[in-house]
Amino acid sequence: MARHLITSALPYINGIKHLGNMVGSMLPADVYARYLRQRGHDVLYICATDEHGTPAELAAKERGLPVAEFCAQAHDAQKAVYDGFHLAFDHFGRSSSEQNAELTQHFARKLNENGFIEERAIRQVYSPADGRFLPDRYVEGTCPHCGYDKARGDQCENCTRVLDPTDLINPRSAISGSTELEIRETKHLFLLQSKLQGEVEAWIDEVADEWPQLSSSIARKWLTEGLNDRAITRDLDWGVPVPADTWPELAADGKVFYVWFDAPIEYIGSTKEWADATGNDWKSWWYEPAGASDVRYTEFMAKDNVPFHSVMFPATEMGVREPWKKVDYLKGFNWLTYYGGKFSTSQKRGVFTDQALEILPADYWRYFLIANAPESDDSSFTWEHFTATVNKDLADTLGNFVNRVLSFSRKRFGDDVPEGGEPGEAEQKLGVEIARLLAEYEEQMEALQFRKAAAALRALWSAGNSYLEEKAPWLEIKTNKEGAALTLRTAMNLIHLYSVVSEPFIPASAAAMRAAFALADDTRTWVTADEAKALTTVPAGTAFTVPPVLFAKITDEDLESYKERFGGEPAAS
Repeated sequence: MARHLITSALPYINGIKHLGNMVGSMLPADVYARYLRQRGHDVLYICATDEHGTPAELAAKERGLPVAEFCAQAHDAQKAVYDGFHLAFDHFGRSSSEQNAELTQHFARKLNENGFIEERAIRQVYSPADGRFLPDRYVEGTCPHCGYDKARGDQCENCTRVLDPTDLINPRSAISGSTELEIRETKHLFLLQSKLQGEVEAWIDEVADEWPQLSSSIARKWLTEGLNDRAITRDLDWGVPVPADTWPELAADGKVFYVWFDAPIEYIGSTKEWADATGNDWKSWWYEPAGASDVRYTEFMAKDNVPFHSVMFPATEMGVREPWKKVDYLKGFNWLTYYGGKFSTSQKRGVFTDQALEILPADYWRYFLIANAPESDDSSFTWEHFTATVNKDLADTLGNFVNRVLSFSRKRFGDDVPEGGEPGEAEQKLGVEIARLLAEYEEQMEALQFRKAAAALRALWSAGNSYLEEKAPWLEIKTNKEGAALTLRTAMNLIHLYSVVSEPFIPASAAAMRAAFALADDTRTWVTADEAKALTTVPAGTAFTVPPVLFAKITDEDLESYKERFGGEPAAS
């Protein structure tokens, strides 16, 4: 079996994330990692909180906490939410770790040795009111490209263009709000990306045709516009220090590395954190002479993160002139919007991940988000759509099937799977259809087409309902008790099959379905085509229980209360 390294974009430390962040990176990565593990592959799923940079300092200042203490608390809070969503990371680390600092400084030294870092005097925004130079995110203003009036000095989140603070129109300090800003000279380190453009282009030509169009088109657009040399240090108190053995003057000035330089290195740093904690070999996943050449590396992220991971970090890896593993497949996602608009904490619009878990179990959210993942286009979350999906797919199609079959069988045949007769034409037809749909599901999962995979999974559930309606055991039992027993035994085998193949999407519910059957040594991780056709995994005489309702329907009253709490469709302008 293959070795698969999986990473999802590092969630930033300042605050719990909304549903769009979940579906644009961590959740699909988890679904894919779970699926690969079930198919027998060696999988390492790595993530971490991204803890450096100005927003962390600003958030800590707002909370009245030292930044290190704020980040430690925020990391634990985020990890609790991800545990609640059943995200099965192999390790969820921190970019402020010693491992990441060591690797970041190593990368910088090697880039410098190879002529890809240059110390330059630049003119930077200085705020007399704050008594300090203002790093890019400490400066806010109007984007010169799209006119968005809350653009930051590093990037406009509206049009995603990378900016310099001096590009902004009507700039102001994010600390004090002062508009009386000056431009003064200071020294910083620059990564000479322009010297690496040709190498990155050649690499993109080699690998990106396999990527989704969203990812490859963003990468090629950036390369067409040209790779610019970019500052990789900042005037901050919090970050990976510039090493004094290489740049003593800058180190004495307290310079730290720019968060976008050290954050991607944390994928490697977090792997080393995992290895140091477990005694595993981290280099075999990242360093090609140590075994990483046999690893398939897949990244998951929203489209605003694609440029840094498809172009800028690969350029860094190339400039180090060491054989570090580069991404093989970059799965980019569009935006999940909230009724067509942005999620907003300040305006109390949209559902954030901790709130989601307060009102409904994780599997409701996992299934809906993946079934509606913004793959080819942006997708919109509405409470009406969410309610309809949960009620139809989860409650009616899957949950009701499980409850009907097990409750009716227990009522008419007792607490063991009934015997029944030999499978007939209906069972053979069902087995062929289940095997076909299972193959479709596998094909879409292998291709990382999550919406199509969800549709195939839904079709598997629907096939059971169609079979049950055709055989109608509640009528069949009146004239053919043995036939009704066969129908129920076949349906119970479908439930067990669903418990296995649904696990990547709805792990808690899948576990509840599997636990309904008292099968000895039930260590099965997947279902073969022959097993899908035969539907005999759960033999007659197996004891079973009826689990609690898997999915409760969302009522009209629930729907209205959610819209009132989180905001509904915006009023017409």
